[in-house]
Amino acid sequence: MPKLTFYGATQQVTGSCYLLDTPGSRVLLDCGLFQGPPATEKQNQRRFPFKPATIDGVILSHAHLDHSGLLPKLVREGYRGPVYVTRPTLDLMQIMLKDAAFLQAKDVEWENRRQQRAGRTLSTPLYTQEDVEQALQLCRPVNYDERFFVAPGVEACLRDAGHIIGSAIVEVWASSHERQKKLVFSGDLGNRYAPLMPDPAIITDADVLLLESTYGDRDHRSLQATLDEFAAILDAAADSGGNVLIPAFAVGRSQEILYRLGELYQAGRLQQQKVFLDSPMAIAASEVHQRHRKLFDKETLATLGKSGGHPQAFLPPLQYTRNTEESMAINRITGGAIIIAGSGMCTGGRIRHHLKYNLWRKEAHVIIVGFQAQGTPGRALVEGAKKLQLLGEPIAVKAHVHTLGGFSAHAGQKELVEWAGRFKTPRPRLYLVHGEIDAMQALRDKIRTDLKWDAVIPQPAQTIDL
Repeated sequence: MPKLTFYGATQQVTGSCYLLDTPGSRVLLDCGLFQGPPATEKQNQRRFPFKPATIDGVILSHAHLDHSGLLPKLVREGYRGPVYVTRPTLDLMQIMLKDAAFLQAKDVEWENRRQQRAGRTLSTPLYTQEDVEQALQLCRPVNYDERFFVAPGVEACLRDAGHIIGSAIVEVWASSHERQKKLVFSGDLGNRYAPLMPDPAIITDADVLLLESTYGDRDHRSLQATLDEFAAILDAAADSGGNVLIPAFAVGRSQEILYRLGELYQAGRLQQQKVFLDSPMAIAASEVHQRHRKLFDKETLATLGKSGGHPQAFLPPLQYTRNTEESMAINRITGGAIIIAGSGMCTGGRIRHHLKYNLWRKEAHVIIVGFQAQGTPGRALVEGAKKLQLLGEPIAVKAHVHTLGGFSAHAGQKELVEWAGRFKTPRPRLYLVHGEIDAMQALRDKIRTDLKWDAVIPQPAQTIDL
């Protein structure tokens, strides 16, 4: 009988990883990095709870590091099989995994200087650029909606999840003794109101369903209300003379923010004339979006077709800041600018420098446009922190902090329930993954009330029979 073990994103949001064991093969669904506070990230240092060399195939739902970021470590520890992804996911992984390896090398270099002075054992990074290159060489791009062979007794199909470019819902068929069971892993389901991505594909049959629950405890604000508030914040910042800082994830969120700024500009509602995309990764990701724009939402494609086919065509002069010197120059601007920079949860990247130079200014505005995990600086801002430790220095929070949940790339509670509700009876066994425990419990209760369907919140390392 095929078995599934929950090794990551179990009662937490990051570290997505599930192992499917059949009599003839072993297949890994996602191999994600644990992200957040130091205690959570420490989990990345542990050895895998299985031998990587025994895995026959890997399927990645999408390129976000909490779903793909430990793949080079898997290769470093012995994995040599195929990795199945969509083509846009592979293009994004080439950017994101190389950046992750670079940042790890820098962090270890800094840490080892301290360890060396103290006479302690030196650290090594999780993986190197060489490990990333080897992992990328194992990738096998597949098309949406085409069933493919993964390993003996296992076939799969990737369907558009509408989360980021290339993101997928994973359908898996596992055979055992002439019987076949179907597993559906939702991956991260997209917000149907996001402008660039299409709605998540509808699937109606499965024996077992793994459903993400990132926003299982709440719905996003309506799109129109979100856009109206976004415009009002930008107007308030222009009137007060302050800058607008937008910590944004490099893939997906940055591109949507640019698109929304373009809409405001075209409507004559954008007062700011300086817009900076201060993230080399977001710039590279924007170029990937352009290459794969045929996957955009059809209505968006029609709109973009009127202006050259790219969101940038809508914007006032947009400045890409690729190097450190250009980024540092932005900090000399005290007002009138919109600065989009990573990281999305303010745990690293250039946004920390911009916060340091602006957070203490009462005329500045910070717009939080994505999920903020517990223990991150972004979460502290959302929860009303009066001070933030940035780059070794306590910074007073005098700026106006706004949270706009309507820009989320994840489905809200109502959308999750509606998507799951399309499964026919008899319904699959339902397991909630990729969410903090409060969000999972709220979604479980909502599904029980609305759909009369009992969901299970699995324990870490729990194994179930398919």
